[in-house]
Amino acid sequence: MLTVDTTRPTGPAGRISRVETLMLGTAWRDFGYVRVHTDEGLSGVGEITHPYRGREVCALAEAMSRRHLLGADPFDVEEIWLRLHQGDFLRGGDVGGIVVSGLDQALYDLMGKALGVPAYRLTGGACRDGVPVYANGWYDGERDPEVFAAKARATVAKGYRALKFDPFGSGLHELGPAELRRSVGLVAAVREAIGPDVELFVEGHARFAMPTAVRLLHELAPYGIGWLEEPLPWTHIERYAELRQRASFPIAGGEHFHDRYEYKQLFATHAVDIVQPDLSMAGGLTEVRKIAAIADAHGMLVAPHNSNSPLCTTVSVHAALGIPNLKVLETFDGLLEPYVFEALRGTLPIADGRIGLPTAPGLGVELADEVFAEHPPTHRFWNMFEDGWEKRDRSAPA
Repeated sequence: MLTVDTTRPTGPAGRISRVETLMLGTAWRDFGYVRVHTDEGLSGVGEITHPYRGREVCALAEAMSRRHLLGADPFDVEEIWLRLHQGDFLRGGDVGGIVVSGLDQALYDLMGKALGVPAYRLTGGACRDGVPVYANGWYDGERDPEVFAAKARATVAKGYRALKFDPFGSGLHELGPAELRRSVGLVAAVREAIGPDVELFVEGHARFAMPTAVRLLHELAPYGIGWLEEPLPWTHIERYAELRQRASFPIAGGEHFHDRYEYKQLFATHAVDIVQPDLSMAGGLTEVRKIAAIADAHGMLVAPHNSNSPLCTTVSVHAALGIPNLKVLETFDGLLEPYVFEALRGTLPIADGRIGLPTAPGLGVELADEVFAEHPPTHRFWNMFEDGWEKRDRSAPA
């Protein structure tokens, strides 16, 4: 089972004949993609974006494809997933997890195209008629209450009913008294700007030691936040449950894990209330469905992480439609240049804070090679523990 069997009859997509990778440069980060071809003339796409290791991910995707995909039937998704994971001796981690995730996405794209149905029809169908989304990346500016409040109001005016942001600047381990007041003041200003009926999520980026995280539970309580995300480093996962017991609002996390095996301790310790697997990091549609089911068995909701391109947004919608315990989906789509959408033709649009049912076969997205050629990777690096990172200065050198 850990080798490609070319003697079995194939499904309507044929056999995988070629795999290629592409990268698209933007002012924020480089987006990575994989395109899988079959001998029946079909092609399927997936996202393999890594914020800082794009070249390494592309190289591994091409190497793993040569070892495990060529000659395979795209419909054998479970066997291919096992072959990628076990046959390549993956032991967790971001680069391998992203490769498996993107290749898995491409298989569902191929299957849907071969059958003439949207990919969500192959992942449990739809539990709902659309997917609610929240905006991230909207707060690119000075850490000033008036600036953040104005940007929050403008984002809500676009139809979003939920926002997330990191108010903590370059904070790490602790926040001094003045920095604590400034950070909490930003939350207060945004809450006042958007009113009580728009959900507000606060991002911690795994920044803080336990005493500061506990202090934040008290300081943030008056502002009705929907969750505090990753307040502690995951090297201290055993302390998450202790923090949850002290919180008056949900604790969210899980974007750093790349398959159900890495999630084991999170579930075993009841570390969070809301699980955040990423469709381009946590094993693709095949694996995230399993993670969501385990979360459901632990009484946890699922809010997929998605700091990637509109392709991952579209993939996430296909998966989220069939997740009964879904809460909301993240999106950075509003942050991106128009040419990103030209490069990814067919991504699903956001309207009034939600994304509706897909209708095109597969994922419905095709990569426009000519746009990729015009926008090569920049290899930009955002250090989220450096003063001023939240400005996302697009004129800064890569």
